[in-house]
Amino acid sequence: MTRVVSLGATLVAGCAAGLLLAWSGVAAAPDAIAPTPPTLQTQVAAMPDVAAGPAPDALVTGDGTHSRFAVLAKRVAPGVVNVHTSKTVVQPDFGFPFGGFFGRGTPFGGPPPQQPDQGPQQRRFTVPSLGTGFIISADGLILTNNHVVEDVEKIEIVFSDGTRSKATVVGQDPKTDVALIRAEAKRDYQPLRLGDSDALWPGDWVVAVGNPFGLDHTVTAGIVSATGRDIGQGPYDDFIQTDAAINPGNSGGPLLNLEGEVVGINTAINPQANTIGFAVPINMAKEILPQLEKEGRVVRGWLGVGIQPITPELADALGLKTQEGALVSQVTPGGPAEAAGLERGDVIVGFGREKIDRTRDLPRIVASTAPGTKVEVEVLRKGKTLSKRVEVRELEDEQAKAAAQSKSQANDRGSTSFGFDISDVPPELARQLGLAASEGAVVSRVYPGGPAEAAGLRRGDVIVEVDRKAVSGGLETEKRLEAADDSTLLVVRRDDATFFVAIAREQP
Repeated sequence: MTRVVSLGATLVAGCAAGLLLAWSGVAAAPDAIAPTPPTLQTQVAAMPDVAAGPAPDALVTGDGTHSRFAVLAKRVAPGVVNVHTSKTVVQPDFGFPFGGFFGRGTPFGGPPPQQPDQGPQQRRFTVPSLGTGFIISADGLILTNNHVVEDVEKIEIVFSDGTRSKATVVGQDPKTDVALIRAEAKRDYQPLRLGDSDALWPGDWVVAVGNPFGLDHTVTAGIVSATGRDIGQGPYDDFIQTDAAINPGNSGGPLLNLEGEVVGINTAINPQANTIGFAVPINMAKEILPQLEKEGRVVRGWLGVGIQPITPELADALGLKTQEGALVSQVTPGGPAEAAGLERGDVIVGFGREKIDRTRDLPRIVASTAPGTKVEVEVLRKGKTLSKRVEVRELEDEQAKAAAQSKSQANDRGSTSFGFDISDVPPELARQLGLAASEGAVVSRVYPGGPAEAAGLRRGDVIVEVDRKAVSGGLETEKRLEAADDSTLLVVRRDDATFFVAIAREQP
């Protein structure tokens, strides 16, 4: 399978190769690049030393006849595998439109007659798909993408020598799109070495090996275009961007440095460009591999806050000197943050011993903290630095879900000079969002080209605060906005999240 993303617009999950196509992928190597630890636990534990080990001279310089890329591809080939999956799909069978001898319908066309109170007959068929994976332990553990093996009924591994093996899922983590499977065949497995993705620089050469469109062990080369990419797939986005060609079927394959070490798991592509691909950093996978092998899932810490990046406009509106830290836009009732005294508008700049420079740093640091751990959280509040002691809890699936909720609108209360119209919040929408009676005002229209559109407001957003003061109803919100300065700070509710918006008044 290959995950397909469209930057700046919609990020679309991809399918399998074959009838369906898989995400991005890479292949493995014939000769072990270095002695490989026998188990996953020891491989992950020894990673810093392994990643720092010297590369064979031939891999760095070539062998005098072939390029360094060719030598690398030959060495890693036995460690890269094709992942063939399938599942059974059931659909109603209404017969063929022409019936007769060419279909299942009647001789005169149309579907066969149905008995009263019976629906159409069920038609079952098998849907195959393709992906890639790479061996990481001598006992047959294979790393791939979660979307390659999610909800499938059968997994078969094809090795570089053409031999095959059944495989079973050991563990899955949809949030990072990483999965661990185990091949069942008794054979000599040749694991790939796991490198250090944090050591990558934009411009470094990388090689991808995979199974695009069923063309097994396809080798492509390129550079690291960027690191730390957020492509809107979730709170743990930290992708490596590369221009090495990645196509449907490459998903789950390795992205390798020139030492033959895996630095990423090829995962997604931009369908509008053939030189923009994304890989999960291998260091992120290393953090969760022991849990995947032992528990089959990943247990993450939970702080109970919604956060957003600090834009220059927000920094100015909040009186902040820098844009560093994570702005708390929402505190979950009954959550760890609320119990510790964190408030909306706080800026988290430290979590334990870790400094929070960027907003996206916080979710990953909290997720890697064991539930039950008590952590000192450093926050900025109205120009003062405070320390709050928080006991991290376990992130439950229902806490991680974003509920998509429909919005109904009321009659317009009035227009504002900030480029949007507002209304009272309809009772149905208030119930959906858990708002108190008359709390806030709903944005009923956003004018094209106006300040509200530029600030990112949408029709259906609910304004709950104007300049750090709660508002009740459209009329009060309208008055507050008209009395505000030429720029104002809003707190906006959208679905189950709240966030700050700094917006300037429309100038005549």
